[in-house]
Amino acid sequence: MTSLRLVDEESTHDLATYLARARRVDDDGDVRLQAVGEVLAAWTCVLPGHGLASTGLVLGLRTFALAEPVTSDRTVPIGAVTDRLARGGREVPEPPMTTHPTWRALSPPRSGWEPVGTVADRELRATAEAGIAEVARGAPEGSGSAAVSDLRSRVWGRSTATVPPVPAGTAFGLHVLGFLRPDPEAAATVHTAGPWTRVATDGGFVVAR
Repeated sequence: MTSLRLVDEESTHDLATYLARARRVDDDGDVRLQAVGEVLAAWTCVLPGHGLASTGLVLGLRTFALAEPVTSDRTVPIGAVTDRLARGGREVPEPPMTTHPTWRALSPPRSGWEPVGTVADRELRATAEAGIAEVARGAPEGSGSAAVSDLRSRVWGRSTATVPPVPAGTAFGLHVLGFLRPDPEAAATVHTAGPWTRVATDGGFVVAR
């Protein structure tokens, strides 16, 4: 079992905070721990998408510095990782169990990203809050899971009114993962590559398909 050692305890705290937020989106969710050299990429799923192409898929990503080079790529339950992080220290022992969520096979490209502009954090937050309210109004208690899933797909699958437009699901992801900043002047950078859109702040990345 590979042990991942983060560069400092602040990084451990940041990883634990990120995964706790991702777990609030899906308590049974998974995290892909992809270590290449001295960088750990922690991928989580915000929205699973639908159809054969997983249209509407939204992934969260944060990267962390490792204390020594490691090559590892495993997907494990978020809960198993947060339980280990709660013990403190800089070690992130990978749980013995692995998972195989559908989104694991849909990796965004590492290169070929084209810059298309920036969008203010405040606009993205407004989009996310409006979407959350719309889903809450349209899916009252007792709504069937299929109806809720369809509503969420419609709300988060449409484009924002921002320039450049981005999938509304990226705004939702940035909001729930805590990547948006309170500074009214802060703006997220937008890149595209084929069917993928990446929206990033200094807090983390959200990638949508």
